Amino acid sequence: MHQPMKTEDKNSIHLSYDNAAYSNTCTVDANTGDRGYRLHENDTTFQCSRESVTPADQDDVSNNIHFSLASSDNETQNSDLGIYQIEKNITSSDGRADADDNSPADEKVKKGNSKIITFMSYIKEKLLSSKASPDVDNKEKELETDDVGRETWGKKIDFLLSVIGFAVDLGNVWRFPYICYNNGGGAFLVPYLLMLIFLGLPLFYMELALGQYQKCGAISVWNRICPVFSGVGYGICLVSTLVGMYYNTIIAWGVFYMFASFRSEVPWAGCNNSWNTENCMSLSTNFNKSLITNFTLTASDEYYTNEVLGVQGHNGIEDIGAPRWQLVLSLAAVFFIVYFSIWKGIKSSGKAVWITATVPYVVLIILLIRGCTLPGSVEGIKYYITPVWGKLLDEQVWIDAASQIFFSLGPGFGTLLALASYNNFHNNCYFDAITVSIINCMTSFLAGFVVFAVLGYMAQAQGVSIENLPTNGPGLVFVVYPEVIATLDGSVFWSIIFFLMLITLGLDSTFGGLEAVITAICDEYPLMKRNRELFVLGLVLVCFLGGLPTVTNGGQYVINLLDNHAAPISLLFICFIEAIAVNWFYGCQKFSNDIESMLGHQPGIFWKICWVGICPICLLILFVLSCWKYEGLELMGYVYPPWAVAVGWCITASSILCIPVYGVYRFIITPGTLKQKVLRLIRPSVVSDHLVLNGGSYNKDSYSISMNQTNLSNSVTMESAISLKMNGDSHNV
Repeated sequence: MHQPMKTEDKNSIHLSYDNAAYSNTCTVDANTGDRGYRLHENDTTFQCSRESVTPADQDDVSNNIHFSLASSDNETQNSDLGIYQIEKNITSSDGRADADDNSPADEKVKKGNSKIITFMSYIKEKLLSSKASPDVDNKEKELETDDVGRETWGKKIDFLLSVIGFAVDLGNVWRFPYICYNNGGGAFLVPYLLMLIFLGLPLFYMELALGQYQKCGAISVWNRICPVFSGVGYGICLVSTLVGMYYNTIIAWGVFYMFASFRSEVPWAGCNNSWNTENCMSLSTNFNKSLITNFTLTASDEYYTNEVLGVQGHNGIEDIGAPRWQLVLSLAAVFFIVYFSIWKGIKSSGKAVWITATVPYVVLIILLIRGCTLPGSVEGIKYYITPVWGKLLDEQVWIDAASQIFFSLGPGFGTLLALASYNNFHNNCYFDAITVSIINCMTSFLAGFVVFAVLGYMAQAQGVSIENLPTNGPGLVFVVYPEVIATLDGSVFWSIIFFLMLITLGLDSTFGGLEAVITAICDEYPLMKRNRELFVLGLVLVCFLGGLPTVTNGGQYVINLLDNHAAPISLLFICFIEAIAVNWFYGCQKFSNDIESMLGHQPGIFWKICWVGICPICLLILFVLSCWKYEGLELMGYVYPPWAVAVGWCITASSILCIPVYGVYRFIITPGTLKQKVLRLIRPSVVSDHLVLNGGSYNKDSYSISMNQTNLSNSVTMESAISLKMNGDSHNV
């Protein structure tokens, strides 16, 4: 319950109040309850009292820092402290209502009565009537410096390249082309584009806007949206860490191949090496080319399985063997690059992406030009784009389209939130979302031409159909492409730039994934932020040690297990909860108001419909279908045992369970009655400093009061926010 305002002679405002956790008593005719109170317009006095609390409790409900004062036209849009007006004569130095007025009737609160002033007018009269003290000005400047002190992108292009680099990864090269041709070729573009418009792009835009407005990572942001779902942030961090443990191993394979290419001839060109068998066939040397049988393996295939992976005698996840020192060194080199690219924050990673995000496009264009000159390339491209319209009647095609666009753009990893949180507050994130989404999809389509031009040549050289070639995953980039490269003049050059492209594609995504974890943890725990370099080193070491099982002789079985269970299913559920929390609990209109404060205009009705209905429904359907259609794991004819599948589901459940477990924990530690607990858990509990200091808003209109002679805090809780019934005008003090 709000107590009368007390003024002092130090140009400061002190406000004492109770929150919903404590009983309130008003001596006036007012509506009271868990939502607060609202004085009737004809109330003449404002005298309220509260039950006594302990000193510890007093700390919880007293606040002498900044107050975000939001105006609203109706009570339901305000915080649980209610709506009220203040008349001039009710505040005095002793905190009690003045009683020396001649006629109480003259002091009735009436609309338009000149004797009644709003709270903001009262503040202006008291604070702006005299010159502010230098101490106040210095403190405000100090606080603004603290807010501006959060890292920001050096240039807009740094942010765009970082987001593009994260969105465009290895999946654009080895997954999209396969899914496209397998689901109707050119006809697949119809469901793909529809899913982009109604699912991928709205989620992408939502995460960018959310991160840019709240300026914090994937954990802290939920205290400002809906505290009960704070477990989403911890789930995201767990997913990103698990992905970092195996994804970088694939980059390490690329490093191994690239360094192996620095010789007069690529090592997989012939069949006279120690790792080759009698079933080896080489296209570049025509060795055994005329003796192809069901047991024949290409030279590049044997190099990949026997020399790189070392799978001989290790035919399952039950016996993965020891780590291979060559791959351990390659993995260490990858994490060495990663650490020194992100240890200083976006200032360092923003420069690294100028190389890692642009090199893949240069290489893709070079490979496309070279691929189109190969015999059989035209047939391969026709196979890729020829539409099979009948495929559109298969529901699996639409599921694959939704899954591909979702995992290609990457919402749910927390990376978009983290990267956007370093943007300027008024950055046009709408333009960024449209631009990056288009570039990502065009890159996938371009990669399809590069891949199938080479597959057409490979099929013609072997005299087989494209269906009989590895067209997806590691088999495409570590078997088919190297075999083709070995047949080209200047194979060493082509090999180096191809694997350089793979390395840079992977590094961008690693930068983004780990930055999501770093930003989330550092924003939630300031100690980590003050020791960022050490924390990043610890995170990199955890990922490196967790990745050691993936560089063993049977490491590919571990990678396949993690690839199927670490992220795909759990991210669908996490994104579903995220969409529900932002647009149902926090409020789609409130979120739209936030975007308006940044961009100057509200999102269109299309975006709101997608956020509220289409995206949550699609994500829930994809999650249910992913669980329902799960048929176990298989790799190269090897079927995973039940215990391995159970381990996989435990990995999936670990990130999902973060949400309910943390929700229960938050419910237990929240004070108040059952109803009060629920209200506090579904309403924002923190307002960001940058919103208060810069005149941002919780509701549409907001105000900030900088105070003197008090202990200042780094955060402002919504329990210190006062909702005022005003005329909707914007004021800044």
